[in-house]
Amino acid sequence: MKSVVRRIRTLPIRSRLAMLVAAAVAFGVAAVSVTCWFIVQGKLYEQVDEDLRATVQPQLINQVQGALENCTQTPPQKSNTFDVKETYYLQLVQADGTPCVSATSEGAVKVTGRDTDVIKNASSTGDSIIRNGTDTDGNAVRVLTTPLTVSQGPGARQAQLYPGVALLIAVPLKGTQATLNELALVLLLVSGVGVIGAGAAGLAVARAGMRPVDKLTDAVENIARTEDLSIRIPVEDDSADEIARLSRSFNSMTSSLASSRELQQQLIADAGHELRTPLTSLRTNIELLARSEETGRAIPPADRKALLSSVTAQMTELAALIGDLQTLSRSDAGHQADRLQVVALQETVDSALRRARLRGPELTIRADIRPWYVRAEPSGLERAIVNILDNAVKFSPEGGTVDVTLRDGELTVRDHGPGIPTEELPHVFDRFWRSPSARALPGSGLGLSIVARTVQQSGGEVSLTPAAGGGTVATVRLPGAPTPPPELS
Repeated sequence: MKSVVRRIRTLPIRSRLAMLVAAAVAFGVAAVSVTCWFIVQGKLYEQVDEDLRATVQPQLINQVQGALENCTQTPPQKSNTFDVKETYYLQLVQADGTPCVSATSEGAVKVTGRDTDVIKNASSTGDSIIRNGTDTDGNAVRVLTTPLTVSQGPGARQAQLYPGVALLIAVPLKGTQATLNELALVLLLVSGVGVIGAGAAGLAVARAGMRPVDKLTDAVENIARTEDLSIRIPVEDDSADEIARLSRSFNSMTSSLASSRELQQQLIADAGHELRTPLTSLRTNIELLARSEETGRAIPPADRKALLSSVTAQMTELAALIGDLQTLSRSDAGHQADRLQVVALQETVDSALRRARLRGPELTIRADIRPWYVRAEPSGLERAIVNILDNAVKFSPEGGTVDVTLRDGELTVRDHGPGIPTEELPHVFDRFWRSPSARALPGSGLGLSIVARTVQQSGGEVSLTPAAGGGTVATVRLPGAPTPPPELS
């Protein structure tokens, strides 16, 4: 049995569906056929029984009286002088089971204990029985055994006409059995045709139902072979079945993968472009220093100092760019739940403010910080806030003011710099994007991208808007609470 189940499991899904449909139809057809056969059998036997009861007539009883006087177990002739069926068995049964066959009987029926029980119980019940039996030649017959009684008047009990004797009438079941056999054959043929048709229909339905799956499989194999993520599976807009949902999910997955690949390629291209500039400058400066050593021509001290300062600045810029790329790559790799912690945002902002004051000592930074606790990655959140404050310091005029406010989970940083043109606002969070007016300033163009990714991963949102009177307002909203959770209290 296990081997059969294992073999079935190795079959294709369409074959298993066809087998399942065929098995279900076969079970249903078999149940209907068997039920139909038994119903017809019952109706045919009921008709035979009614004919047997109608055969018991007073004139028939009078005609068989001679069978007791000349009791014989075989009929002397086979003729039919009574108004009964053309082929019938007629005999009397004595209490000891001895049959007395009528001269008009077609043969003798084998007597059973049930027949003698009718004689024994005739005085108390007077009931007759109908049973299946056989004649002396082994032919199947339907037998009616009834005590010989006469009615003594309306409502009176039946009186025995011949005590100790019962009348046995039987008809052959050859015709009835032939009809039932023909019916069984017809039902078997119809069932076979039905099962075969159901199997064929199930296979056709399975093929039609699996066709979208085949298309999906072909698409997946094609993508695996060609790595072409632009392939889409056509889906009807109004279709809502499982296959359509699977196709839409697959299309959505390939679209996301294509977008992710495009972003990765764009990141690589942008990173290569941004890295090329400091590397080229570094190479030029180092080659000048090396040529000076090789040729023995000393570079003037002032120029040498400027070259070394340029090399140092470019190395610093390169290190910052690589650090920003690493931060973005960690963000793109996914925000792991085990890196999230409950962070006191006011403490993080205070730490970032201390660093910002060191970078812009000539600026006035005013802060209004209220307690707020969020769930985020501590180092990433601090880096994001530092980036916002660095931008504010970078673009603020000398002696300017930066206003920092944290209330109810909303952090705002307002500078009084030149501001950002309205047409450039949609691009400020793009990777490596830098305003044309800020290209001469130090930076990699990744700071705000890191801010946006960190805030989004913490469940918040960030925006930059022009400030009234000039400057820019950076707003960060993070979900949280003004009091720490119980485990930190």
